[in-house]
Amino acid sequence: MPPTANSRPARLRRTLLAGLIAAAVVFPVSAATTPDVPAPAAARFAEGTSASERYAANLADLDEAARMAADAGRVERAAKLRAMTAGGTARFLSFDGHGTGRAVEVLGDLATADRIAVLVPGSDTTLDTYQRFRAGALALQQRLQAEHPRSAVVAWLGYDTPGTVSTTVLTTARADDGARELAPFLAELGRLSGSGARQSLLCHSYGSVVCARTETGPQVTDMALYGSPGTGADTADELPTAARVWAGRGGDDWIAEVPHTRIAGIGFGADPVDPAFGARSFAAGTGGHSDYLRGGSTSLDSLARIVLGTTAPTEASHA
Repeated sequence: MPPTANSRPARLRRTLLAGLIAAAVVFPVSAATTPDVPAPAAARFAEGTSASERYAANLADLDEAARMAADAGRVERAAKLRAMTAGGTARFLSFDGHGTGRAVEVLGDLATADRIAVLVPGSDTTLDTYQRFRAGALALQQRLQAEHPRSAVVAWLGYDTPGTVSTTVLTTARADDGARELAPFLAELGRLSGSGARQSLLCHSYGSVVCARTETGPQVTDMALYGSPGTGADTADELPTAARVWAGRGGDDWIAEVPHTRIAGIGFGADPVDPAFGARSFAAGTGGHSDYLRGGSTSLDSLARIVLGTTAPTEASHA
């Protein structure tokens, strides 16, 4: 019996998903074969440690990690770590220089901020690509500060991101690990920041899978998913948060071609920008997958307004 018209899209989605899996297997992530880089043990802080004490300790660890990398002949990593110190003024709540690395940086003043945006990145975000991630955080902070000086941005590279071309990017395993790190961090951020500070989660690409699996407290008022491959949930109501859920996609974002299918734990299912998912839609402009936080873009403006609470959804179906 020939396939019906209704069966062809489903078959196409399965074919595309199979192609993604095959590519991930055939072309392993180069980082997986990269030898580890020596680094000091990540600092551990007692409950009640102030943000300023964390900043000082992590900046010292960054300097030491750069020295150790240089001594080991890892010149490029050493240079990237030195760039992260920003002349001794950078503010890191946490840092771990081992492997692909983790870092959580604050742009702005947590003590005075009443609006805090937490950026959760997607695949291939590491210490070696950190400046690209930071550039988006800085663009957002500048946009927020222009309208609301009492704001801060947290660049949260607090999990081991998957490689774009890898089997890990096709499942929720890394996202589940990330969610277990992100949830307690958000609670701790509430303690470190000003009383009653409102938090917004801005989640890019695979980072949207992390956010969608993170249990959030009442301090998180908004969650924006952009460039998302899906979340593993069928609707926004299934996400473990009481926050308003937003979704947007740039007009030239290749992620639109990823099949929204979930088969045997592979793939992420429903498309968050589909009205049936139930998220609030925000204007994301015509940009590509890496353009959401580009200065002057429609998407950056929309995300800033979500953080500030001054935007209205273009299509509100999830309160």
